Amino acid sequence: EIQRTNLAAVILQMMVMGFGDIEAFPFVDPPDTRLIKDGYRVLHELGAVDGLRKVTNLGRKLARLPIDPRVGRMLLEAAHIGCLRELLVIGAALSVQDPRDRPMDKQQAADTAHAVFKNEESDFLGYLVMWRHLEEQRRHLTRRKFQALCRSLFLSWTRVQEWHDIHQQLRLQLHEMGYKENDAEAGPEEIHKSVLAGLLSHIGF
Repeated sequence: EIQRTNLAAVILQMMVMGFGDIEAFPFVDPPDTRLIKDGYRVLHELGAVDGLRKVTNLGRKLARLPIDPRVGRMLLEAAHIGCLRELLVIGAALSVQDPRDRPMDKQQAADTAHAVFKNEESDFLGYLVMWRHLEEQRRHLTRRKFQALCRSLFLSWTRVQEWHDIHQQLRLQLHEMGYKENDAEAGPEEIHKSVLAGLLSHIGF
């Protein structure tokens, strides 16, 4: 696992738990030095560590969230600028495999079914459209009927459920940290600013 995982999360957890520098830790199979440098670079970009590789207050908050630090950074920014309700949905979506299915023999039908969730401004906002539709249906349908609905929309019920569960877990954790969702609906600008806080080095991709 240490050979293939995102080292930013590992490094941050090790530092917060007092294990010290990851390069000095006696792994049976130590991770590649380049991956360690990339991990520190990501943490520095997010503001989780300072120039001396010391954990910041922000880094300690990120370490409490059970997700990729980039997504955690988005959530903390969202809590700060008033769009946490929307970013909880997007952050949870980015933490699971895309719930949309596109079978080889039914690609056209799947594309048509998924088109109702599109948002012209961004794919991130498309997640919100999908979530609102699914949660509205979830309230009124039995589990069996909800599963059938997901199949008809070419969505994986298992991944939709995982998305829902992670959303609930993140929401609870952020409440414990003292953050609450916004009451008023947030606009695209605030939402995208929060996403950017975690993806600065991804601009242009």
